[in-house]
Amino acid sequence: MATSAAAKDDDSPATRFAVDQLRSIIERIERLEEEKKAISEDIKDVYAESKGNGFDVKALRTIIRLRKQDPNERQEEESILETYMQALGMV
Repeated sequence: MATSAAAKDDDSPATRFAVDQLRSIIERIERLEEEKKAISEDIKDVYAESKGNGFDVKALRTIIRLRKQDPNERQEEESILETYMQALGMV
């Protein structure tokens, strides 16, 4: 508690600058979190719309995940999956 009291008593320009900078960072993060929440809700709406139009949401999510991957990583993952499925007699 002594440190917080000392910080309140210290009104040097450097301290004021640090406090203002900290406040600015926190406010920016809060705004971005609000934007992220809004975008997340928009994405949910698009998935709901696609489901209403007869598309399989699980398949859409898989396609989105695969498109984010590097093509070489995706090919490696698919190759391993195919190998495992063949070993289990699933192909």
